[in-house]
Amino acid sequence: MTDVLSRRDLDFLLYEWLDVESLLPRARFSEHSRETFDAVMDLSADIAHKHFAPHNKKADANEPTMRSDGTVAMIDEVKAALDIYSASGLIASQFDESVGGMQLPTTVARAAMAWFQAANASTSSYPFLTVANANLIATYGTEDQIDRYVRPMLEGKYFGTMCLSEPQAGSSLADITTRAEPQDDGSYLVTGTKMWISAGDHELSENIVHLVLAKVPGGGPGVKGISLFIVPKFLPDGARNDVTLVGLNHKMGNRGTTNTLLAFGDGTHSTGPRPGAIGFLVGEEHRGLSYMFHMMNEARIGVGFLAIALGYVGYTKSLEYAKVRTQGRPLGAKDPAAPAVALIEHADVRRMLLAQKSYVEGALALGLYCSRLVDEQDTTEDATVKAESTLLLDVLTPIAKSWPSQWCLEANSLAIQVHGGYGYTRDYDVEQYYRDNRLNPIHEGTHGIQGLDLLGRKVTMQGGAGLLLLGSRIDETIAKSRGADDAAASFGRDLGLVWNRVVEVTAALFSTGEPAVALANSSVYLEAVGHVVIAWMWLEQLSAVGDKTGDFYDGKRQAARYFFRYELPKVGPQLDLLASMDRTTLDMDPAWF
Repeated sequence: MTDVLSRRDLDFLLYEWLDVESLLPRARFSEHSRETFDAVMDLSADIAHKHFAPHNKKADANEPTMRSDGTVAMIDEVKAALDIYSASGLIASQFDESVGGMQLPTTVARAAMAWFQAANASTSSYPFLTVANANLIATYGTEDQIDRYVRPMLEGKYFGTMCLSEPQAGSSLADITTRAEPQDDGSYLVTGTKMWISAGDHELSENIVHLVLAKVPGGGPGVKGISLFIVPKFLPDGARNDVTLVGLNHKMGNRGTTNTLLAFGDGTHSTGPRPGAIGFLVGEEHRGLSYMFHMMNEARIGVGFLAIALGYVGYTKSLEYAKVRTQGRPLGAKDPAAPAVALIEHADVRRMLLAQKSYVEGALALGLYCSRLVDEQDTTEDATVKAESTLLLDVLTPIAKSWPSQWCLEANSLAIQVHGGYGYTRDYDVEQYYRDNRLNPIHEGTHGIQGLDLLGRKVTMQGGAGLLLLGSRIDETIAKSRGADDAAASFGRDLGLVWNRVVEVTAALFSTGEPAVALANSSVYLEAVGHVVIAWMWLEQLSAVGDKTGDFYDGKRQAARYFFRYELPKVGPQLDLLASMDRTTLDMDPAWF
């Protein structure tokens, strides 16, 4: 079986570049060592290959169905794999020892989770959502809520969800209509409907812990009136809560994860004085969206990792195929009867493989870099380092979500192309990876939402401090490149010129005093800055490669060369468009379509 990820690449990023071993002297990680990190990676790869990958295609071909009694049927292998995953303790890897966690660095835990995401995107979604749910409750919940819900989730007995969207509202959370009425016993009666809820119903765990956004009376209009509630499928006394599965959504990909329409309070399971699901307030009223952003930001980076993992496994499969599939003869070959050569001997196939390598390895570097910022934010004793890590993470989050979702999807498209006609059939895995990955530019905030977030909020926050900080980190990397070989120094000069242009264009966009014009092409801005950030990640990797020799390091050098020669130049025309304050989209009358 082809490995779904490259362990050699992960080791390079974790140990030779990000130096996660330097975290070991910190109190939170003092019980760990390089050996425990490696053991977690070994265990993750083993379980992923043996128990997640084998049913990936079967789960895709046999998506969950809704029985006549309103329960969900799915293939047995999903639960079997999740039971093994839960028994391993990996679901608790990042959490405090006080709640049964391992206190692993986020950087290591994310790398470990990537094995499961690459092996089986659908099955890995259940623990992925559960970890984010438990993290939120552990941060903002009461001790009783932690004991009642977080501990069982970390044991794999309960799974979790996030319930934000509604059929009529979509991503516009200000327009949600789900209500929560306070009760005399301190609970709330939740009524409403939630749509697109991944893992919203199943028989995989003893309970499902829904985190639900709802409006409490008197909270005011818009998002300021939103509160957050724990609404379990089964109440603490074992009674069935009034949460009903209305239907399952039929998806293009990622089919093994149930995606649901849920009704809260239709009377089917009501145990209250009137139809409604019983919910328990998290934190304070009217602060629900700020709490949920804790989970959403974690999920956004996790979605980026899912896109990376799917792009990466597609790359490994197409690379293996290109090495063994023989077809055609080299350009200029004189003898038409000469034996056919492997696909990888053709320059255009190598171009497609290099493009994939540059996308997936560059994106993986960004995802792990952001994870390293989380570790700094959470464990450093230096207040300045903590503040800078938080600020830089805020700026990079929309990029870490969206860039992999766009370009690792393109890697999947190229993986299909490398396979030729076979890649377009269900006999090979790469078509499924493309379908599975196509979700990632949509959920947890579309490209458009992430572009608005980056340009409209993140680069302007604290008077532009986030953009300045990002620029200073890029400048530090460029400075290191000047003392390296000629190629790295040249790439550093190119990156510096493009970054200076990004700063100029950003300033120009906000000098007009017309926010609509500035933000009209925010998705273009997101893509352009994303490409610059990935170029930075490649220059960072080159600094870790240094003068080391061997095929692995030469491959890194060539992928960096590809990105700087083929990809970074795409940014120039995008910045020209942004600088022109183009109004094409604004001036388009809907009647003209």
